Amino acid sequence: MFVTEEGEKVFVIDGHVHLWDARAQNRRNRYGETFIECFWNSHNGLTPEDQRWEWERFERYGVDVATKDLFEDGYCDLAVMLPTYLYEFYNDGFNTTEQCAALLERHPDRVILNGRCDPRDGQPGLEKLEADFERWRFKGVKLYTAEWKGASKGYSLRDPFVPAYMEKLQKLGVRNVHVHKGPTIHPLSFDAFDVRDIDEIATAFPELNFIVDHCGMPRIEDFCWIATQEPNVYGGLALIPSFIHARPVYFANMLKDLLFFVGPDRLIFGSDYAITSPKWLIEKFMAFEFDDETAREAGTPLTLDVKRKILGLNCARLYGIDVERYLSTPYMPSGSAHAA
Repeated sequence: MFVTEEGEKVFVIDGHVHLWDARAQNRRNRYGETFIECFWNSHNGLTPEDQRWEWERFERYGVDVATKDLFEDGYCDLAVMLPTYLYEFYNDGFNTTEQCAALLERHPDRVILNGRCDPRDGQPGLEKLEADFERWRFKGVKLYTAEWKGASKGYSLRDPFVPAYMEKLQKLGVRNVHVHKGPTIHPLSFDAFDVRDIDEIATAFPELNFIVDHCGMPRIEDFCWIATQEPNVYGGLALIPSFIHARPVYFANMLKDLLFFVGPDRLIFGSDYAITSPKWLIEKFMAFEFDDETAREAGTPLTLDVKRKILGLNCARLYGIDVERYLSTPYMPSGSAHAA
């Protein structure tokens, strides 16, 4: 958790975390290299110099490093794991549910492990989704509409094969659907990240929560107009807070629009770890304030209550987390005599 100078406790969930393997021996082709290089460029372009990693660590960091970055140094009470398979680029997958489960096994009370599904997989994919649910009992899944699959270079949530998967999720009791809608990553298609397929599926399945990761950026305006009319659409902020250091005015403008259109109750913090780490993001976010004009346009100043909602309470509500339990039992590193 984060503790303010006044001693106020702020519960934190990192709503967008990976445990990837992008090493050369796992790359299937040149796209495995260019994909991770796009992440690397974001890391170096947005992260303060003293927080940047070495390339070898960035390629594959593992459970020990993630534990330190998230729970020991990064103020996180919990972390939401979002799998991204990318078997077209990586032999054993980039960041599969099974890979992410290694962090869950180490920290069963600190990790929210999500599943993954691809509606292009048809009936076998539905059976795999159910089998994965029986194994991990996840409360959410990740959809990556721009992922390549054979000759397909992506799909839309408007495609006719998608509703069967939403119906299956409802039957399983899985309510949280994270959908990657962000900037283009080489070699993926810009159009496959288009956020404008969210409104139809959100209207059709009001019992599901659609967390739009990256809020559709750079098409945030489209996302805002969709989310303002779809009460089950949430903004996953991952990547947006990363601009707080290199482009603070740009960050303020994005957050201003999101607060005005979507409101403080449907925005979820994410570091996009390990593109960058939560520690410096949370410290800068907690210190960040709107000027008077920006606060007026946002409809709210960045009060402590607003920051609490964004940093943890909104995500906790979606995943049924007992916040008081974590506030009373902060993370204690193995071997420590006292909680920090």
